[in-house]
Amino acid sequence: MKSVPAPISLAGSQLGETRHVCAFFNNDEEEYRVLLPFIREGLKSGDKAVHVLNPEQRRDHLQRLAAAGIDPAAAQQSGQLELKTNTEVYLPDGRFDQDRMIEVFESLASGNAPGFPLSRICCRMDWAVEDRSHVDDVIEFESRVNDVWRRHDDAVICTYHLGQFGGDAVIDIMRTHPMVIVGGILQHNPFYVPPEEFLREFRQRRAARGSSPATA
Repeated sequence: MKSVPAPISLAGSQLGETRHVCAFFNNDEEEYRVLLPFIREGLKSGDKAVHVLNPEQRRDHLQRLAAAGIDPAAAQQSGQLELKTNTEVYLPDGRFDQDRMIEVFESLASGNAPGFPLSRICCRMDWAVEDRSHVDDVIEFESRVNDVWRRHDDAVICTYHLGQFGGDAVIDIMRTHPMVIVGGILQHNPFYVPPEEFLREFRQRRAARGSSPATA
């Protein structure tokens, strides 16, 4: 049975029992301003940190961690900090497989990270905009993966930069996360729809879009 976890400070509020968060940012500066205190607190508390980054982001990310008073080299050497690229996590063979990703995130949960009370997972998601089918698959996956995080106390932050996603996609992404960060503030998401309801609706819309005749 899942325990009642101690709250985690994030973005001017606290994460309670529900910890799957979509975070919408306008730029890198806003993203790091919000996330660095959360990352620093987690490392100090002994939690496992898993950061999924754009490949070209790694050097800047390490510099920002160091500037925030974190020793990333020591944290990596101890196994407490794990850096991964979004390509190797989400597209290891050039395609996005939802079932495989469910297994990946189950493996990243704290129950599979001995020696660490929790995992704090931050995932940069803008890789998805390279292909429309990736966006649709990611939206479905974001809904499905709630079933994983219901069973664990880990905090999972999925970051999206608003300028890269269309309005319809932003709305659907928001509807798949029970918690949301908008304007730098964490809040319970009033637009969240449970997976069993959201997936039925979204798959119907997706099928209808796929069967529509092409227009000139």
